[in-house]
Amino acid sequence: MTATALWCVSPGVAELRAGAMGDGVAVTTLFTGISRGTERLVAAGKVPPSEHDRMRAPFMEGAFPFPVKYGYCNVGRVTDGARAGQIVFTLAPHQTQFRVPEAFLTPLPAALPPERAILAANMETALNVLWDSGAGAGDRIAVVGAGVVGALTATLAAGLPGADVTLIDINPNRARLAAALGLRFAAPDAAPQDCDVVIHASASAAGLNLALTLAGQEATVVEASWYGDTPVPAMLGGAFHSRRLRLIASQVGHIPPARAPRWTYARRMATALDLLTDARFDALISGETAFADLPGVYGDILAAPDTLCHRIRY
Repeated sequence: MTATALWCVSPGVAELRAGAMGDGVAVTTLFTGISRGTERLVAAGKVPPSEHDRMRAPFMEGAFPFPVKYGYCNVGRVTDGARAGQIVFTLAPHQTQFRVPEAFLTPLPAALPPERAILAANMETALNVLWDSGAGAGDRIAVVGAGVVGALTATLAAGLPGADVTLIDINPNRARLAAALGLRFAAPDAAPQDCDVVIHASASAAGLNLALTLAGQEATVVEASWYGDTPVPAMLGGAFHSRRLRLIASQVGHIPPARAPRWTYARRMATALDLLTDARFDALISGETAFADLPGVYGDILAAPDTLCHRIRY
């Protein structure tokens, strides 16, 4: 068996090359999703040397900065063994087919269309962010940054009984996304103050500093963005200390300590897929491209401010 994969070969340049098949159960890809925030940094060569090992995707090939085969939002059909015909999600790159150990395959719930299942890795991240935030029933919650992770996190938070959740973004077009998800939307100058929990997911210094101003006394601010090798100035003067704010990082590579004794990565992924059976999340798919055409448009997809999750069809 041979496979073709998308490789990032230099800053802003991608091409189709052979991809290693691996060992284990054979899967033929149906769809992949572009996780814009991380893939944009990878494609630009902005993974800092200190993170080269930690940022390796499970079935990545090559090495940072280039050339590298990267991605982790793959939905495919098992083509051999006892599970032949089953549709599964795998943390695998943009590649036509591959083999992986069976433990890395998560079957899709019957109610989840494969076209939407590409959001699984982002939903897994959003679930982890909400856990890290400690948000509870009745809390006033602001989510700064209406990208895929921010929108998913806000939707999960809105499911807490009595929670008052606002999704905030500088892009006015995100108001339509918020409406489709049943969320309140606000521009930064109309964002709610004195919040119990603020989640930052805009990957910008301005967004982080806005998040700090929205937090109430002794509130929690969760940093869900990753900036690669870009320094980010944070306003830790002013009222930051007098309000005794708690600023914490959330990263999907680790299950929060309070849940780690009971939750496995497999359980978390299965839960993320179950959560995606809600048809509202189709609003997060902002476009689709055939895999054969991907190298020519990959940079444009990553750069476009209105890109949410872009689907690749195989």
